Amino acid sequence: MPSSLLWAVDVYGRVYSLSTAGQQWEQCRHAHLEFKRVSAVQQCCWGIACDHHIYLNVHASDVPIRYQEETYENQRWNPVDGFSDRLLPSDRWQWSDVTGLQHQPLDSFQLPSETWEWEADWYVDENFGGEPTEKGGWTYAIDFPATYTKDKKWNSCVRRRRWIRYRRYKSQDTWAKIPSEQTGSLPDPFNDISCGGWEITEEPRGRLSLWAVSLQGRVWFRDGIHYVNPEGSVWEEVSTPGEVVQISCGPADLVWAVLWEGQLQVREGISRDCPKGSSWVVVESPSPEVGAIHVAVGVNVVWAVTKDHKVWFRRGVNSHNPCGSGWIAMVGEMVMINVGLNDQVWGISCEERAVYFRQGVTVSELSGKAWKAVSVPRDNERSHSSASASSLQSAGCFFGGEVRLQSQASVMSDVDSETEKAAEGAPSILEPEDAPKPRIPKVTSDSFISELVSDREGQIGRREGPPAIAEPPIPEEDGAEGETEGKTAPALVLSPSQSGGLDPQWSNVDLEEAQTHLTVGAVAESAETCSLSSVATFNLGMEEQYGPDERPLWAWVSGGGCAIDSHSQLNWFNSTTGLNTSMQAMSLSITPSQTAAWRKQIFEQLSERSKREMENFRHYEQAIEQNAQTEVNANVHKSVWVKKGTMQWWRDWKPHKWVDVQFALEQFSGAEGNKDGILFIYYTFNEEKKYLHAFINEVTILVPVLNESKHTFAIYTAERTKQRWPIRLAAATELEMFDWLALLSVSCCDSRGIHGPPSKQAIWSVTCKGDIFVSEPTPNLEASPYPTPCDQMFWRQVGGHLRVVECNSLGVVWGIGYDHTAWVHSGGYGGGFFQGLASSTDHIYTQTDVKSVYIYENQRWNPVTGYTNRGLPTDRYMWSDASGLKECTKANTKPPSPHWTWVSDWAVDYSVSGGTDREGWQYAADFPASYHGHKTLKDFVRRRRWARKCKLTTTGPWQEVPPIPLSDVTILPCGPKSTVEQVPLWGISNKGDVLCRLGVTSLTPAGTSWLHIGTDQPFKSISIGGACQVWAIARDGSAFYRGSVSSQNLAGDCWYHIPSPNRQKLKQVSVGRTSVYTVDENGNLWYRQGLTPSYPQGSSWEHISNNVRKVSVGPLDQVWIIADKVQGSHSLSCGTVCHRLGVQPMEPKGQSWDYGIGGGWDHITVRGNAMEAPRIRMPSLTDNGNNATGPRSPLLSRGTSELNGNAGQRIQAVYSEQVDRYA
Repeated sequence: MPSSLLWAVDVYGRVYSLSTAGQQWEQCRHAHLEFKRVSAVQQCCWGIACDHHIYLNVHASDVPIRYQEETYENQRWNPVDGFSDRLLPSDRWQWSDVTGLQHQPLDSFQLPSETWEWEADWYVDENFGGEPTEKGGWTYAIDFPATYTKDKKWNSCVRRRRWIRYRRYKSQDTWAKIPSEQTGSLPDPFNDISCGGWEITEEPRGRLSLWAVSLQGRVWFRDGIHYVNPEGSVWEEVSTPGEVVQISCGPADLVWAVLWEGQLQVREGISRDCPKGSSWVVVESPSPEVGAIHVAVGVNVVWAVTKDHKVWFRRGVNSHNPCGSGWIAMVGEMVMINVGLNDQVWGISCEERAVYFRQGVTVSELSGKAWKAVSVPRDNERSHSSASASSLQSAGCFFGGEVRLQSQASVMSDVDSETEKAAEGAPSILEPEDAPKPRIPKVTSDSFISELVSDREGQIGRREGPPAIAEPPIPEEDGAEGETEGKTAPALVLSPSQSGGLDPQWSNVDLEEAQTHLTVGAVAESAETCSLSSVATFNLGMEEQYGPDERPLWAWVSGGGCAIDSHSQLNWFNSTTGLNTSMQAMSLSITPSQTAAWRKQIFEQLSERSKREMENFRHYEQAIEQNAQTEVNANVHKSVWVKKGTMQWWRDWKPHKWVDVQFALEQFSGAEGNKDGILFIYYTFNEEKKYLHAFINEVTILVPVLNESKHTFAIYTAERTKQRWPIRLAAATELEMFDWLALLSVSCCDSRGIHGPPSKQAIWSVTCKGDIFVSEPTPNLEASPYPTPCDQMFWRQVGGHLRVVECNSLGVVWGIGYDHTAWVHSGGYGGGFFQGLASSTDHIYTQTDVKSVYIYENQRWNPVTGYTNRGLPTDRYMWSDASGLKECTKANTKPPSPHWTWVSDWAVDYSVSGGTDREGWQYAADFPASYHGHKTLKDFVRRRRWARKCKLTTTGPWQEVPPIPLSDVTILPCGPKSTVEQVPLWGISNKGDVLCRLGVTSLTPAGTSWLHIGTDQPFKSISIGGACQVWAIARDGSAFYRGSVSSQNLAGDCWYHIPSPNRQKLKQVSVGRTSVYTVDENGNLWYRQGLTPSYPQGSSWEHISNNVRKVSVGPLDQVWIIADKVQGSHSLSCGTVCHRLGVQPMEPKGQSWDYGIGGGWDHITVRGNAMEAPRIRMPSLTDNGNNATGPRSPLLSRGTSELNGNAGQRIQAVYSEQVDRYA
């Protein structure tokens, strides 16, 4: 899980953030103002400063925020001038929007605020429907409006072309003020703010709901906030039944507010089409005598704080019942509370003013278990000691008990570097051991900020004289003996935030004293002050300065962008800053020699204990190994290991059914350490005991199989791979199945001598279930004319769960999950259900993945009731899968496997190909047909897709590469001996942005940062090949080539539009050393002809094959695909690994296909296999029969191989016979 931020504001208005991967609060140095409150989400943070203006802090990203402005130039043809801008009076504007109704000349476009900048000037878009247009970008039609084409015809009387220009949001990682011209004339300043609503809809991208409360208690909603418009558009007032003092917005459709009288109100009617909601419902306070002052909401939780600081939890809250059912009193006293992602809860305690985290919050226990204080230092505390005078600056502002000979409150100047040097010799105010414990001021989030700092503009002063240390203060113990002439009441000295290296000014805030005469060192108590937003009063202690070793006093916390759950490992609760002096002294007194002595002593004690315990077991015999003398090799020691179990076997012949069998694995090792084994399946047929066996060294793959009722896995051999009919077994429990899979996998690897992590030349593949498999290629895999058959390749599983894997021969391996998270291979092996020797002890990390499960609701129209769920007898199920052949209802649809857990409820999916109406329906003439998002008179059926997210947690040798989610990735395929300083790696984000990864090497495969490559439209597939040729496919199916990409110019210069095959939309591309292959949406495989170094774009497309799902072209121009509809012994197989045979430099298209493992495979990459086949010298006509340096002919070479194979079979038969004798 990538790191995220918890935001907080202290009582002095300084904004801090705490990373989930960090151990200290980081102050926002660029915040030049004090802030009252902040509201954070993952991509940004909103805040209200002390000037009552709203500010926005957008987190910096490698992908810039770009907005495309567009306008259309329209022309009409006339006999005199031809095409010109002289239009008819009834025509549209010469410059207009796409509809022609709005006048949009080029000079009418202005930047919305100072936070934006133009990328470049206006230019013509020469892409039309995935096809390049003629020079100039014109498209033609008969009249306005009509269907436009890129070709000019004899009746084309009008034409238009699109002009585009991009503007970029530049104010990232800084607080940008929302311009006044955008906010309009608001009646009063804002007092509270809350951001959320990102789960209501995914369209438009990054849409947010921002709610605000003004000082007069009015509620406002910020409209138009989404990814390309982070500031929003306009404020809209939302009427309320009473005056509101605080509001909270959750990630989904929950919005609660607190009224001035202490009641709460809930917003109802919030939906995708109405994010503001429709009405308010009043909910009584948890305590009738004490009203509420604060509320915080999440997805399914509501927390509240009453005026007596009691904490309350609302039960029964969900999207269907936003009001909940009742209140539950919780332990603790808080001044405010906040709910973040995954319904995790933070609060600020009443007495300590410390940030607390609610532990134990899970889906099943939303109220959590206990509060735990977040105990980490601030970033400016680590470099200061308690006796340092520079601690005054690190604290920013402090409480002082100093007495000045002034009649008015004193004004203190800055402490600059010269003052710090002078302070070293000055007497300290209080010795550390004599310093009394300061009283904690009871300050609320707004009472201190809004009342005490609102008038600071007129009170800021500068002092040009020497610093305050020139007049040493009177210690407290001396002040008790006598009085100082002319002393006045002590005053509070307050400092603004020190940011950006500026020299801050000290301001003076006078507090009304409750007593007119105070002795030196007494506590100054302020009178109760209150504002509209304050919920408590405070007493301000004046004993000593606010030093760096004291805990901060917090006023506000926001966890809306903090992505943690109950399993997250945080370093927030074990800070060593609170250790006392004796503990620190003890730790400093330990010398390295003492540590070494202790380690030696502990080691000796452990060794002695191990010897004592082993003595008690020496009389036991070894239970695993058995000694046997074989007849083949006398006096040779052999070890035989047997494991048996009971399983179910899917019978090979009809009628196919599950039968109970006895399963046994016999593994034996020879004197030279070589290991092998045999699998036995004992079953009964017609009351006769029979068995089925398979040699371990003949097993090619072990695959877990999805089954709703059984824990099954499949065992393939080369022969069964050809037949597409594996040995299917079912274990009684999932744990037993995984134990067998791990044991069989280790046995197979031992028999083939495969150990450790995958090699750099390995071939990676992914099943449709997300399981990852890897195969070590043989030198003859790409040999010609007799390569190693595909069905003889051995595949072993690697822990983890991915959708896509890409690699190269330098060992750089990247993967992408179903949730678009990017992962990089850590160099380990195992993980998942592999334990012990089957997995590496290090480089194994926790991996999570999220995917959506889809079902379809189908309806048919009838003249009486309209669309209903009553279909014809021949119709599909009214709740079904995409094909309509399987009934799938909300109740009976389960996650893909027991490892997946639901993390959301069923919701209508609007992101369906073809579009939907406002309710998510798609219409068609009948089932099945082509669906569209609008209803016509001929549409008699309709459907809509429902989605529900589920989550998987596993382990594997994969490290996450945050924070940009990816949809595709490609790595430069390198030759067998090539060395590059920086490996070119390109990717496409899940939003279609093209990215280039910087800093990728063999030692640092994760790289350092992304470089954004500008495009005019979103992309979906990308591939980089030999000589840094970069090809990409846009979402509209068009192909592009990136020019001038090299090791010195990683980003290239520009995109060249490549025409697609006739009437085909491409979906995937793969580039090898000199070849380019693409797959279109209809499953056709295409080869690009005419590629030369001088013309790398090629000339035309040639069709190679059909029924292709994915293609991978390697560094040797080898071609591998995932094919559908491959014939097996029983049926057609979908998702089969296939290898193109006959690929040679003179014939790069190859000749035929060799079928390998399948079905159920979804992805393969051979871009790491740069292992060239050994060259066979062809005999010449002058060679004589005495030449013994090589085979005389390919036929002889093949016959020798066959003879060796027969000999190996005979030896194996004898070997198995001996094993049977000793079994």
